[in-house]
Amino acid sequence: MYYVKKRLEISAAHKLCLSYESKCTQLHGHNWIITVECKSETLNQDGMVTDFTHVKEKINGLLDHAVLNDVIPVNPTAENIARWIVDNVENAWRCEVQESEGNIAIYEKD
Repeated sequence: MYYVKKRLEISAAHKLCLSYESKCTQLHGHNWIITVECKSETLNQDGMVTDFTHVKEKINGLLDHAVLNDVIPVNPTAENIARWIVDNVENAWRCEVQESEGNIAIYEKD
């Protein structure tokens, strides 16, 4: 099995829809640290699991300086962002999304 990992930082805003009172229901932003892990049993014709540039283009192109509520079709919690990234990046199986120091959500595909 081959593994690659790409770490990126994006700036993006979101507001959460919550069942309780919270300041996070107001539009606010974070400098997100995103780590995407991809894997494959074989390499593509270029000798790669996934091109790092393609991972960056997919995430930065859609999420950087965006309002995440406009991009992600579910409540944009860190957990849902991690899942969305795994579902939308080629060969991704795991993603860590850090929204602030000490707050990290992880999604792994079964």
